Amino acid sequence: MTHAPDDADAFHRLLRSLQVWDTELPSFAPDSAPAEPLPLFHRWFVAAAAAGQPEPHTMTLATVDEDGRPDVRTLMLHGADERGWHFASHATSAKGRQLAARPGAALGFYWPVQGRQVRVRGQVVTGTPEEAYADLHARSTGALAAALVGRQSEVLSSYAELESASDAAWERATTEPEATAETWTAYLLEPDEVEFFQGDVRRRHVRLRYRREGGAWVRELLWP
Repeated sequence: MTHAPDDADAFHRLLRSLQVWDTELPSFAPDSAPAEPLPLFHRWFVAAAAAGQPEPHTMTLATVDEDGRPDVRTLMLHGADERGWHFASHATSAKGRQLAARPGAALGFYWPVQGRQVRVRGQVVTGTPEEAYADLHARSTGALAAALVGRQSEVLSSYAELESASDAAWERATTEPEATAETWTAYLLEPDEVEFFQGDVRRRHVRLRYRREGGAWVRELLWP
């Protein structure tokens, strides 16, 4: 019988020693929450940034592939308005192919500095080519260069191949700032369910769910 390596033991010791929410958590009175989820999301997002949460605009996107297997990754939020939650990617990427086949998806935000989570579920639709172009050119030269490289999720033969393609894309992005990536696509998750989770040090967490019924939102509390 082989013994677990020292780094595995260290991992388990560290895992058991870690604290959760080693900070003062804000209060949340669900009775005072707005009738719709979007204003509360905006309020919590701004509060997370003000509290020093690193990269509050990062989120997880969960999709399902053609075999029904779940998939998840971290990406950036590009907007949240009356239409829904916005993000972008290549239509030819794994997430793009999965969304084309099965548009049901979920988003997750975690802001540990305040012990808060937001979960969003709904159907994803694609934006217009004009929206995709505007999105691509509202960001940095590096973001444009990465989009011009393309081939996201494809098998890479060597890191040297990536370096070569990246250098060429960076050169194009700096000399042709109006260049476009044909497969770059704007996506919009139209929510039918949004949950706000406020952690509590005594584990009396507050979970407020907004659920769309017809053209209106229904608010309900959930047991933690």
